[in-house]
Amino acid sequence: MPIDQGWLEGARRLVSPNQDVRPEGEISLLVLHSISLPPGQFSGDAIERLFTNRLDAEAHPYFAAISGLRVSAHLLIRRDGGCVQFVPFTARAWHAGRSWWRDGQRWRRALNDFSVGIELEGDEVTPYTEAQYHSLACATRSLLARYPAITPERITSHARVAPLRKSDPGPAFDWAYFRQSVGNMTR
Repeated sequence: MPIDQGWLEGARRLVSPNQDVRPEGEISLLVLHSISLPPGQFSGDAIERLFTNRLDAEAHPYFAAISGLRVSAHLLIRRDGGCVQFVPFTARAWHAGRSWWRDGQRWRRALNDFSVGIELEGDEVTPYTEAQYHSLACATRSLLARYPAITPERITSHARVAPLRKSDPGPAFDWAYFRQSVGNMTR
């Protein structure tokens, strides 16, 4: 899955308006998330509508509270392993919110400035699919190759960068299996 001008080849493009320029151009962190809309339900186009500011507040009771959010991620990996890219990796997606990261000896905020955000369609308790792990490992391998400042140690979760607010991708995400899959692909 090569990356060309910030776009992952093979991913369907659906451009989000919720992006802007990275202030320093740095790309050095990968943050993994999970999302399901409505919560606990998979498939449908609600996630895509949320990330493109087209979510119908009346389509589901939960949507009324979130339809005004202006959020995005670089990449969404569906349950079947299909990838949708909303923001080129070279631009800043709006995924991490209020968060912080210990970068060597210093704490950094405004993580969207230098991170890539990947959303997995899922929730924190339902196991992710084999197809998702495969697509995530392929995408991660491509990111590691294209952006060498992202190293395996610089792959984290939304829960770790915003621990008081978020817990995704949650205990259902198998970190050991994911890391092994990425490692096996790089050998």
